[in-house]
Amino acid sequence: MTEHAEPSPPSADPASAAVEHRQTRYAPLPGSTEILLVRHGESAPFRPGEPFALLDGHGDPPLAPGGVVQAEAVGRRLSTEEIHAIYVTSLQRTHQTAAPLASALGLTPRVEPDLREIFLGEWEGGRLRQMAAENHPTYLRMQQEQDWGVIPGAESFAELTRRCVAAIERIHAAHPDERVAVVVHGGVIGALCAHATGARPFAFNGADNGSVHHLVVLGAEWKLRCFNDTSHLGGFSSAGQAMT
Repeated sequence: MTEHAEPSPPSADPASAAVEHRQTRYAPLPGSTEILLVRHGESAPFRPGEPFALLDGHGDPPLAPGGVVQAEAVGRRLSTEEIHAIYVTSLQRTHQTAAPLASALGLTPRVEPDLREIFLGEWEGGRLRQMAAENHPTYLRMQQEQDWGVIPGAESFAELTRRCVAAIERIHAAHPDERVAVVVHGGVIGALCAHATGARPFAFNGADNGSVHHLVVLGAEWKLRCFNDTSHLGGFSSAGQAMT
């Protein structure tokens, strides 16, 4: 009987054997701007009959003591990141929140007025908080319709979104291939995240005070990379917070 030798397996290509395709961390495309949205720290409580002072028609409370602690935590969290600029709005609670980070990085915050909080019409000066706590019928209808404009005299969600998107587009144009921290407000964060994702208008309302949100903008392409990061604040929140 004739014996037949088993065929030898094909020899592996040494070059092919050395190739690996690993999973890697996300890297923005050239020309992108990384935007770290930060919600201001907790502001002073509203007391019925004692409305907040107004600045250009908007309630302008300072930070509460707990908000100062949150601002310091934000500063520690982001001080090790490469950040090229810091932006704030015209309202003092954003300036106070940005101060620890600005001091740590040696940066002077720039003011972008169009990122100020939603204008609340007859409910300005802190009254929204009272209406929310009382489950006022207009407040409930606002939530159901997902439009701030239900409040008498208030800015609509569409109007808020237009001015906030325009402001982010200006920041993007000024900072290609850079990372910026932008200290803003809960309503603004909600509008920008909804715009980035095509979500329902109020889908991203309720960002925590002192939370961080990561947007990447390249022209008309927006990516939401992170929402409501509160790891620097000590765990997940367990109670709802006022939206403005």
